[in-house]
Amino acid sequence: METFGGSKQEVGGLTLPSPGLLSPELDLKSPCFALPCQSALSHMDVQGYKRVRWRVWLCYLGAVLSLGLLLVLFKWRPRWGVLARCQPCPLHMADIVLLRDDFGEQCVLEVLTEEIEEEGLDSVAGEGNEYEWRDTVQLHKEEKLLLRYYVFQGIRYVWMARKGAFCKVSALNDHWTCAELHRMQQGLSAMEQSSRRKVYGQNLIDVPVKSYLQLLFEEVLNPFYMFQICSIILWMSDRYYYYAACVFIISLISIAISLYEIRKQSNTLRKMAQLIVPVTVRRNTGEEESVSSLELVPGDCILIPSEGLLLPCDAALLVGECMVNESMLTGESIPVIKTPLPGGGERYSADAQRRHTLFCGTQAIQAKGNYPGGRGALAVVVRTGFFTAKGDLISSILYPQPINFRFYKDAIKFLLFLGLLALGGTIYSIVMLNRSNTPVMQLLIRSLDIVTIIVPPALPAAITTGTIYAQRRLKKQGIFCISPPRINVSGKVSLFCFDKTGTLTEEGLDVWGVMEATGGSHFEELVPDPHLLPPGFMLSSLACCHSVALLGGQLLGDPLELKMIESTGWELEEPEGEDERGHAEFGGRRVLAVMRPPPQELLPQDVSMSQAVAIIQRFPFSSALQRMSVVTVGPGGQGATAFLKGAPEMVASHCLKESVPAQFSTTLRNFASEGFRVLALAYKPLDERTDLNSISRDEVEREMRFLGLLVMKNLVKPESPEVISTLRQARLRTVMATGDNILTAVNVARGCGMVASNERVIFVHASPPTGHSPAVLKFHLGEGGTQAAVSPDEIDVISQGLYQSGVTYHLAVNGKSFSALCDFFPEYLSKVLMRATVYARMAPDQKTQLVTELQKLNYRVGMCGDGANDCGALRAADVGVSLSEAEASVASPFTSKTDNISCVPLLIREGRCSLVTCFSLFKYMALYSLIQFASVLILYTIKTNLGDLQFLLFDLVLVTLLAIVMGKGGPSKELHPQRPPASLLALPVIMSLLLHTLLLVVSQIGALLITYSQSWFVPLNSTVTGAANLPNMENTSVFAVSGFQYIFMAIIVTKGHPYKKPLYTNVLFLVLLLVFSATMFWLVLFPVGIIQDILQLYEITDMNYKLLLIALAALNFFTCYLLEVLIDNGMVECCRTLRGHRESKKQYKRLDALLAESPSWPPLDQPLSSPQCTVIGFS
Repeated sequence: METFGGSKQEVGGLTLPSPGLLSPELDLKSPCFALPCQSALSHMDVQGYKRVRWRVWLCYLGAVLSLGLLLVLFKWRPRWGVLARCQPCPLHMADIVLLRDDFGEQCVLEVLTEEIEEEGLDSVAGEGNEYEWRDTVQLHKEEKLLLRYYVFQGIRYVWMARKGAFCKVSALNDHWTCAELHRMQQGLSAMEQSSRRKVYGQNLIDVPVKSYLQLLFEEVLNPFYMFQICSIILWMSDRYYYYAACVFIISLISIAISLYEIRKQSNTLRKMAQLIVPVTVRRNTGEEESVSSLELVPGDCILIPSEGLLLPCDAALLVGECMVNESMLTGESIPVIKTPLPGGGERYSADAQRRHTLFCGTQAIQAKGNYPGGRGALAVVVRTGFFTAKGDLISSILYPQPINFRFYKDAIKFLLFLGLLALGGTIYSIVMLNRSNTPVMQLLIRSLDIVTIIVPPALPAAITTGTIYAQRRLKKQGIFCISPPRINVSGKVSLFCFDKTGTLTEEGLDVWGVMEATGGSHFEELVPDPHLLPPGFMLSSLACCHSVALLGGQLLGDPLELKMIESTGWELEEPEGEDERGHAEFGGRRVLAVMRPPPQELLPQDVSMSQAVAIIQRFPFSSALQRMSVVTVGPGGQGATAFLKGAPEMVASHCLKESVPAQFSTTLRNFASEGFRVLALAYKPLDERTDLNSISRDEVEREMRFLGLLVMKNLVKPESPEVISTLRQARLRTVMATGDNILTAVNVARGCGMVASNERVIFVHASPPTGHSPAVLKFHLGEGGTQAAVSPDEIDVISQGLYQSGVTYHLAVNGKSFSALCDFFPEYLSKVLMRATVYARMAPDQKTQLVTELQKLNYRVGMCGDGANDCGALRAADVGVSLSEAEASVASPFTSKTDNISCVPLLIREGRCSLVTCFSLFKYMALYSLIQFASVLILYTIKTNLGDLQFLLFDLVLVTLLAIVMGKGGPSKELHPQRPPASLLALPVIMSLLLHTLLLVVSQIGALLITYSQSWFVPLNSTVTGAANLPNMENTSVFAVSGFQYIFMAIIVTKGHPYKKPLYTNVLFLVLLLVFSATMFWLVLFPVGIIQDILQLYEITDMNYKLLLIALAALNFFTCYLLEVLIDNGMVECCRTLRGHRESKKQYKRLDALLAESPSWPPLDQPLSSPQCTVIGFS
């Protein structure tokens, strides 16, 4: 594509303008600008255009002369409208931009301008960035500063002169560090806030709700309705008044319902998206001011009251703690504790610092931990409007990603094929009508009528009925869907990923025991009941190292931590009122919570009572860090101690080596291999002179002393093995992605049936390069390199050939190895993905990456999780199922109210049923068009046609009603190993349609020939054409046979086994078939005079002839039915055998065949080096 003087902006590699623009260039090497701009824009192509006055007036004239058709064309093809009215220009001069998004969709946007006051701009981009910001907003500086921007999908893109590009306005604050956010506690001045508001816009997630008039114009200008309007005009001119009137009324009703539903959905979404609440803001003068949340801008310091707040923006928590309900975003019903953001110099990221970020749309239930001079908590606004987490989710609903599904693509291609067929029919009808000296106007009308027959305008609506019925059935089963097209996609899922905790296993855990470290080379004996522990650091760590909070006297928090506290018998107290400022019992320190031991009378006789402990600082658990820590003090503020809890390997890495028992790895491996959930605990005494309220996490969590292990039993849900067995029998791959220990994950995989008892698990270890060694990949049978449980003979058997010896194996990978594989061993990654079943210690972003990598192998990936840490993976998957009590969660396309994975096979069965129903409906609507196409062409040949009410009977009564109820049949109870086809252009579908069409045409011609052969046959009046010479014998014979064809083809294309229940279970469909069949028998055998007159049928008294027509229709039915059975049961396979074997188009199938022929893979205990890295390269 040609560009003009820097008029094009491609993101990913920015095309910069030539130097010499009116504003000086920014330093492109500046990290605070280069990084945000690149991340703030996706791969969109933006071109600049400027209006040309004479071209605009010329387009107006063309629109008037074409009666508005030119404007309709420009609406369908926006690029043509821009090229007609404008000329290319550099982006910085453009007043129109033509944007092509990531999915190839084009959009025309107006470039807007905003006058900015020079005063008050000093801090818009943060401290020390005044020069960069002025260049950012200043394009033309004559007398005023101008901000140039456009808005795309709710997001504002501003012109950055030194970038030579339009960048998301969020780029201006993407570089903020945690330390800079802490310095914003003093707040903004009124002028600074006003200036920022002009740059960032209002803090509003605005869902556009169009008026009924706008919606009407947009709906009518849809190609489907334009086609309908042209068809109605054509039918009226051909005197098909009844038919045209009925279609017109039905279209009006359809448009009215559609407009009502669209507006209703828009209003509902707008109410859900819009959030306007009063917020208290701190100004730089120290005063507090109540403002509307619409006025909030990044950098505002807001106060979270102690009673909580429905958050209108994304904000970083600086002072205090907040208990937040995030179920609206994640589907997770358990409130989470948010703690203050650490004040380090690292760059702030809302995703990386989730535990310190308050997200828009979530409910802060309570806030505590005073800020100076008041109660509650302090936070700084970091994102507003559509840039917030809620805005992103609303945007994904408003502007969903196109579904890359073959069925929908093939449907468009097939419509084009029907269009070509219509062209051929039009040419044939012109030739035949011309031979009969038909007037030109009549010839034109008759020829165009062919197009309206063969391209059924109701086809797009008809194929969605199966999905609508499936969605209703899912809702009755407690599965809610916010993306109906995903139902069909679920029918093609070939691999399902599952989270472990709360998904495959029970959410709650039971404490199995505590094993203390002696500080030497071994552990003490397992203590089954923490009540029996003597007072000390181990007991205190179990009681204090948590993020549990009190709300209304009830403990709220992670189920694991609740069980841990319950096992100690200690009680949680939270200071109230003025006690929050400094608890006298604990030396006047600010206290977050107090843990009190049980009374002496409740303790065993040989156990002495412990002292109360106050928690004064928390660093909450993070999936990425795999740990949490707290800072505590005893009575009088003495005995300051830090406690650490988390994944054993992570805790041990933060402890002094001499404090970790030598048996640590062996003990951990033994517990994990038995399926126990193991957490490690550590402690460290702190200097009491340290400012414990502002101490950093890094300082707290280094050089800890190892305390011991907390062992918990996590039981597999009773439904999990049965569901996994069902999926495996249906040849669906099952994969586990968990944040837990790899041996625990393998044990659970065996317990739920992902790994059978006779199957081997091979562990994959990949390490990144270091300064002295390259990246290494190794496969071995024992975790940690040990193979004690495997005999040398067994190793030899497996090494000789995993396939040749009949040994089935699964790979197990941890998060670190997965990252190393992706980064340094891409050539082995696909092979590992093909055989890996267990992915352990996976961070949330790694789960998302796993789903993406599996999709690259052409898998249709399903993901089932609890909706919290799995949000990214749930949204990235083709089919995401969140187990949540919420009726609908925007975290995933599907939300199940059941707390187990039994919803997964149900969803797949419904998806397959819906997909097969869509296939049946598509074939039926196509065959209906072809039957009518054949009837009309045959009758055109002999200078007649179907009557007005004959069309009406077939189209609006018989076919429409059958198509509506055809999809009511429910799914089969069994999950078949074979997935249904998704391609409409596959050989069986095309062969079926072509052969059926041939048989149907032969039957109609046969009916005509039988009529000609009768002794009483009287030819029609050849001086009149079309419907004007009705009734006649030829028309009546074709009407009779084609009427039966519409009915029996509905039976033939409605497939049941193995994806749907049998046809007879769809009672309404069966009743309609019987009623319509009886009606056709009546019309053919015993017609009433008045009905014959209305339908313009010829009165034939020969009963033998009538029975012959019915026999012909019956023969047609049986031959078509037999043909369909042959196609379904091997005819196509025979053709494929004759054609020869072809390699599958799906990459995972090709890889599977390759691995099946590679008995030496994976190479056991053989270090593999990455070709990308060498020791020299990293030394």
